[in-house]
Amino acid sequence: MALLNANPIVYEPTVSTFRVETEADFDDDVADPIDSEEVYELLRSISDPEHPLTLEQLNVTQLQHIVVDNDQNHVLVEFTPTIPHCSMATLIGLCIRVRLLRSLPERFKVDIKVRKGTHQSENAVNKQLNDKERVAAALENKHLLEVVNQCLATAGRNETTSH
Repeated sequence: MALLNANPIVYEPTVSTFRVETEADFDDDVADPIDSEEVYELLRSISDPEHPLTLEQLNVTQLQHIVVDNDQNHVLVEFTPTIPHCSMATLIGLCIRVRLLRSLPERFKVDIKVRKGTHQSENAVNKQLNDKERVAAALENKHLLEVVNQCLATAGRNETTSH
């Protein structure tokens, strides 16, 4: 099978900024707000389904396109496919959604969207990614879930050098 984007632009990963943990981080009585940097750290090392690169290296996920509203318990992640007709956009969005479902507190409503103007079918992709029934049905597909899990196998690894 030929790759749709055989030679993607590879970007240099950012240096990870680690939060210094305090006693309050381990105290269940203290509110621990989530911020966009924390969400970005969860997403940046997800593997692309088509290339042996991370979403950060392909510039698919970017810190400035993540919005967290702790008061409204809402997270918005906008991502940029590598090409306007990327057939993997829905799968990439599903990987992002699953990573956040597995990592964030249940109180958060998560919206995943293709950045406006970056994909020829952005409305259809966005509709699929934010429809609970469609996401649940997709995750019931063993093969699709296996692909998602392969993409997430690298999630959380802090790679600061490109391959």
